[in-house]
Amino acid sequence: MNNTYKPIEDNKRTTIVDILRGWALLGVVIGNYVDYKFIGLPSDSNAKNIVTTILGNIHQYVFAAKSWTLLSVLFGYGFAVLIQNVESKGKNPVGFFAWRMLILFVLAFVNSAIWLGDILKDYAFLGLILLLFYKCSAKTILRVSLFLLLTIPLISGYVNTLKYVVPDVYSDPKHLQLYHSSNWFDVFEYNLLGTYYGQMLNLTYAITVHIMMFTCMLLGFYAQKTDFFTRLPELKKTLKKTFFISLAIALLLISVFEIVFSKDLVFPTYFRPGYWLVLSTMFSIATGICILYNHNKLQTLFAYFRLSGKMTLTNYVVQNLLATVIFSGIGLKLYNTMPFWFYYILAVSVFIIQLFVSKWWLSKFNYGPVEWLWRVLSYKQLFAFKKIATESIPKESDAVVKEQETVVVEL
Repeated sequence: MNNTYKPIEDNKRTTIVDILRGWALLGVVIGNYVDYKFIGLPSDSNAKNIVTTILGNIHQYVFAAKSWTLLSVLFGYGFAVLIQNVESKGKNPVGFFAWRMLILFVLAFVNSAIWLGDILKDYAFLGLILLLFYKCSAKTILRVSLFLLLTIPLISGYVNTLKYVVPDVYSDPKHLQLYHSSNWFDVFEYNLLGTYYGQMLNLTYAITVHIMMFTCMLLGFYAQKTDFFTRLPELKKTLKKTFFISLAIALLLISVFEIVFSKDLVFPTYFRPGYWLVLSTMFSIATGICILYNHNKLQTLFAYFRLSGKMTLTNYVVQNLLATVIFSGIGLKLYNTMPFWFYYILAVSVFIIQLFVSKWWLSKFNYGPVEWLWRVLSYKQLFAFKKIATESIPKESDAVVKEQETVVVEL
């Protein structure tokens, strides 16, 4: 492929976007590892103690569904930057991006074999649909995303009334035998079946979750169209307003839900506003991070998050591979035998280790291994993997203070 298709250079990446990716990775690993606790057990089987209650509430209100919605926003942002970059070279971005998403489908299949909750396939599928909007104005993109956001409770309510039956791989003894097997292929089959039944045939996921993801991608697309992440210093008032408004909405919805559940009330059949709470919480957290970044707070921590975020895809796959080896029949066979806190603490520990490994890795190599492979296949040309002797990792202070201009699409 012509060299004009080169990826955007590292020193032109948008720092805050990588920091947000790094934060999102924490929520992803916690959510995925906690899920292993409930394979073969009912979701309400946790022992009721203070530690479980605290960790469960933190997971529910801070991390659950907030990470994949944030990553979806960042995917949409990166999509728009990549499209702009390719188009600026006088090339047609549709064919290039479609090929890139096809490669992501292949990576998703591999990841689905080691984790039954793969999300890469969803990004690849929705990325192709996002191509239909790449010439739309910022105003059109915002209108479509707001329309979907306002209607998601109705969509969720309607889907919830549909009658269908799919096997539950989390509890079905026939499928659990595969998960408990010491044969790699049995475990791979279990994970692939989990992805197929739990996501592709599960209408709640296949319809509602995909619409929510696409809404977030459009919001990310809009953020790029308006140069949101590259104008953070001049958007201080906007960030503060967004933070407090989204936080207020989240707290209000939490209060409403607590009242509804404590009084055994129910929402109208066709109105399920749960995703409003997810998005308002996600926006309050994301804007809070942006505010701290603007004020040069937590510089060392954000520098590590940034480096981890540059290797999001590699870190995500490694998290899943480690979990398979630790919990399933092909590894340590811990299954669901450990207390809830163990899965939580293990997830946080893996994330912290990856922060340091990412810093070490990127001091020696230009990309994470999976990112490098995706780039090579996407651009159909080799890129330097190992850093040359004169290259060095950016200083932590530079990583936080210096506002960059563009970013490539990295999950």
